Amino acid sequence: MSYLVLARKYRPRNFAELVGQEHVVQALSNALTQQRLHHAYLFTGTRGVGKTTVSRILAKSL
Repeated sequence: MSYLVLARKYRPRNFAELVGQEHVVQALSNALTQQRLHHAYLFTGTRGVGKTTVSRILAKSL
């Protein structure tokens, strides 16, 4: 039996599934739709706020 951490099992897979990060989702969605992406994005914050999740979703959508 394989073990999967709950945080990874239930991690959002797209911008629509993110909760509580509306301003971040809006900014990144607009950048993607308008094709005006910066050369780098720096995600900062305390542990558990969704930095890795947002960066994974952004990478998949490029």
